[in-house]
Amino acid sequence: MTSRRILVPILGDQLSLGIASLRDIDPAGAIVLMMEVAEETTYVRHHKAKIAFLFAAMRHHAERLRGEGWAVEYTRLDDPANAGSFTGEVARAVERHGPERIVVTEAGEWRVAAMLDSWETLFGLPVDIRPDDRFIAAHAEFAEWAKDRRELRMEFFYREMRRKTGLLMDGDKPAGGQWNFDKDNRKPAKRDLAMPRPLAFAPDAVTREVFDLVAERFADHPGSLDAFDYAVTAADAERQASYFFKHALPEFGAYQDAMLSGERHLWHSILSPYINAGLLDPLDLCRRAEAEYRGGRAPLNSVEGYVRQIVGWREYMRGIYWLEGPDYVTRNFLNARRALPGFYWTGETQMHCMAEALGQTLATAHAHHIQRLMVTGNFALLIGADPAQVHRWYLEIYVDAYEWVELPNTLGMSQFADGGLLGSKPYISSGAYIDRMSDYCGSCRYDVKQRTGPDACPFNALYWDFLARNREKLGSNHRLAMPYRTWDKMDDGTQGALRASAATFLDTLVSDY
Repeated sequence: MTSRRILVPILGDQLSLGIASLRDIDPAGAIVLMMEVAEETTYVRHHKAKIAFLFAAMRHHAERLRGEGWAVEYTRLDDPANAGSFTGEVARAVERHGPERIVVTEAGEWRVAAMLDSWETLFGLPVDIRPDDRFIAAHAEFAEWAKDRRELRMEFFYREMRRKTGLLMDGDKPAGGQWNFDKDNRKPAKRDLAMPRPLAFAPDAVTREVFDLVAERFADHPGSLDAFDYAVTAADAERQASYFFKHALPEFGAYQDAMLSGERHLWHSILSPYINAGLLDPLDLCRRAEAEYRGGRAPLNSVEGYVRQIVGWREYMRGIYWLEGPDYVTRNFLNARRALPGFYWTGETQMHCMAEALGQTLATAHAHHIQRLMVTGNFALLIGADPAQVHRWYLEIYVDAYEWVELPNTLGMSQFADGGLLGSKPYISSGAYIDRMSDYCGSCRYDVKQRTGPDACPFNALYWDFLARNREKLGSNHRLAMPYRTWDKMDDGTQGALRASAATFLDTLVSDY
């Protein structure tokens, strides 16, 4: 038994030197515990690259902590004595060291939070669960903001976060005289634009060792490691951030909704995996983005769009997740029950937009937000896919997906399964939107200009079929008034042909998963 009196478990998304559980703790009297556990890798079938990224980042972080003077015990997944769960590993550490207390930063997800809440009783020790102050809004703060509001709209919460942080504020007014420049951020990209290429990081010895483990233990999980080029250290994540601010941020805003065949990144930062794992500090990134605007190196629309994604959407998603509670995952406002088609796990489909988005997702565990929302998410919503299964797919397939951020984005924003709590309308479109914002349709076997028949873009008939079959629940939504008026102006024959074409296509969908 050691003389170290405090046990400090560090979870896989807490890879920050300044994490609350390490603050004001004397390293000489503490043991830091880090754990790779089977339970966390298999509660959903996480993408191989997601597991590899987290394990490699954790192993590097353990060494970083040791370099800062911490005593770190690290349990690898293939350790024969590994208990397989956070609670089991903490129990083993308590037995080894006999600590006087446990100090831990709160978990990001309900499932893990319940584990932490049980430790005091299980181990008969004081457990200090500290708030995760890497976020701007505390749980109670969001709950107070949401109290008595008829509608929870991100835009109004975002303004409060801007005021609280002072980001992009000129006194008590927003920089540029308005809060949101999204209308300036909808340009389609063209091939003749010079796009930056984010940095690629060759796997080091630690990462290659993790690759071998993943290949052995998770061969049946989706995805591949062949294209893995993620940063797995805070230093390399910082290099990627610096590159983004210098080379991509200036055009990020205008082209953040654009899509091009074979182009995985465009002007996106590719920083979300590092932010969500703790390698980068989100507020620091926002302040640095603001400095680019104040220094005249990036336009306001780009910087505001970037800041809104972090202090707006990211904080808002977390707030909704903890406000609504564990039953949020069961909501299914549109009573959608269809299984996801098997090509979500293979990428094998003749719809070029879906093949592009799914192909890069399976190859890299990443796709940008418009590919997720308006291609794969839009399709799932239009076919009536079960939102719980859609949620599970997004959670397992993306490297930056943690339930607190992914679930509200999927169920609320993408699938409208909460009936409008989070978003004011379903995010649906026909093929016309995809054609406008991408070059996908020019390489597709289907014709985006055709609405019905075997050669028509499936999104076209599916769009109208979705509106028709969900009219009882969506007909009064004021943001859908125009498409419903257009539908009502169609003659019976046109309506029938659209619905028949949608039905024929839906009959071709097969799921083996």
